[in-house]
Amino acid sequence: MFRFENIEYLYGLLAIPLLVGLYLLYLLWKKRAISKFGDIDVIKNLFSDYSPALNLIKFVNLLLAFAFIILAVANPQVGSKIEKVKRKGVDLIIALDVSNSMLAEDIKPNRLTRAKQAISQLLNRFDDDRIGIIVFAGKAYTQLPITVDYAAAEMFMANVNTDIIPVQGTSIGAAIDLAVESFPKENSKRSRAIIIITDGENHEDDAIASVKEAAKKDIVIHAIGMGSPEGVPIPQKYSGMTMGYKKDNEGNTIMTKLDEAQLRQIAKAGNGVYVRASNTDIGLNAIFDEIGKMQKKEIETKVYSDYEDYFQPLIAIALFFVILEFLLMERKYKWMKNVKLFEVRKIN
Repeated sequence: MFRFENIEYLYGLLAIPLLVGLYLLYLLWKKRAISKFGDIDVIKNLFSDYSPALNLIKFVNLLLAFAFIILAVANPQVGSKIEKVKRKGVDLIIALDVSNSMLAEDIKPNRLTRAKQAISQLLNRFDDDRIGIIVFAGKAYTQLPITVDYAAAEMFMANVNTDIIPVQGTSIGAAIDLAVESFPKENSKRSRAIIIITDGENHEDDAIASVKEAAKKDIVIHAIGMGSPEGVPIPQKYSGMTMGYKKDNEGNTIMTKLDEAQLRQIAKAGNGVYVRASNTDIGLNAIFDEIGKMQKKEIETKVYSDYEDYFQPLIAIALFFVILEFLLMERKYKWMKNVKLFEVRKIN
């Protein structure tokens, strides 16, 4: 397995186009400065030993040295030893509603953002449990297959928004069906749970039927209700500013209400718990405690336990280019007397 230990340093490579641009500007400035002293062709004859080609080679050497130093600092590594590590935990899939109604602001800053923040905090509490992420609106999609890579889960969660699913609506049943299919088949006896985070306004399918099918496979389903039963409008924002509220075809403002009755039924049929979110507590902590009570069964996972560093050859290559740049002079060598790399011939 290949990786960079300090991958953030690779952003330094973005400086290369900037350096090339500055070098070209320097050449242009230099040409204009020389032209002020007289005819360029006459001045070139006065400096016949000067080689633009060698000047370019020296710059390229420095550029290559810079690139290899950046790669060395990022420290490429190759996994050299694989161990089988036994883990105990549960398999958990979080199904997050990303329909437009999740933009309602009865939970600050809005339902979706607050849910994402709570999930990110929850990830820090996991140890050997495996986690997957499903997003749903009118349809359901796998955002992250089940994994123990919590850093990847947090990164994928950061990219979740209401635009990632083009079909609007709230299809809780489709999300549950996809979650059931997403659990690994190699260890079906492992404790499994699904957390549904939604406002509960299911208009697309029979969610209870999907829950009952999941329960037959010993999959526990918990539900978190986002929003208020009284109902609030859905803001329409442009450049971060609220410019109005969503309306139906008749021009009436659409109100989104938390359907607690539906979510209570889902949790009951799924042998789980229902928690209503608030501005101070989304409810994931209570559900995490329930998951902690589940029997944690053992699995065997392959991991790369040791990595070998390969920055040394890159440092050596960078040093070679630095030394080469130091040894090269800007005056022509005998073998370059007839090299006219930058000469432009006039065609009569």
